[in-house]
Formats: sequence, C-alpha cells, structure tokens
Amino acid sequence: MPEVPDPARAAFLHGAPGKVFDASDPVGKFVLVSSDDGICAVITDQAGDRDVVAAFERALRDAAVRFRMVIERDDKLNPVLHHREYLATRSGQAWRILVATVRDGGQAMLTAAPE
Repeated sequence: MPEVPDPARAAFLHGAPGKVFDASDPVGKFVLVSSDDGICAVITDQAGDRDVVAAFERALRDAAVRFRMVIERDDKLNPVLHHREYLATRSGQAWRILVATVRDGGQAMLTAAPE
C-alpha cells in the first residue's frame, strides 16, 4: 500500500510518530494508520454501523479471538458517533479495540491497542 503524504499523514497521526497508508480501492476510501507505539486504526467512509459491528465480530470469531464488549455508548460531544469498546485475547496477547461508527452515516473507524 502506498504511504499517505503530509499533511494528510500528520492529520491522521495527530503528531504521533508512525505511518499512514492509503488502502483505497474501487469500493471506497480506506486508510490504515500505524503509530510507533503499537496502536493501529483503519478508517473508511464506506461502512454502515450495523454492518461494521457484524463483520468485525464475525472476523474475530473466525480468527479464534476471544472477545467481549465492555462499553457501548454514544459520544457525549457528538451523539451521531457511537462507540463500542472490546477486550480481545488470543494466544496470550490482549488488545483493547474501539469500534466507532457514525449512525447512518457510512463512516467507521476501528482502533486497536495492545493491553
């Protein structure tokens, strides 16, 4: 995947060191963010909120990742944003994963950080 040039790279990393890749294809725009501290994110403007959650949970099950949702809430400052936070484990590795979607807006972001 090609790296995203500045200033877009800086906008996605918010000042953190790391790399940003353009994973767009004919289906839509997709961005992969990898910060040097181990946090990664994928962002799209082509995903419905219900579809994202269903596909995400199915992918975890298919990969034999144990998970549980620990928090589900609307964003306090912007109620069209909906957050679901998960704890996931596999082979002794643990992650905290945030699934953020725009209600009926087609935008989604998944962010994962090692625990």
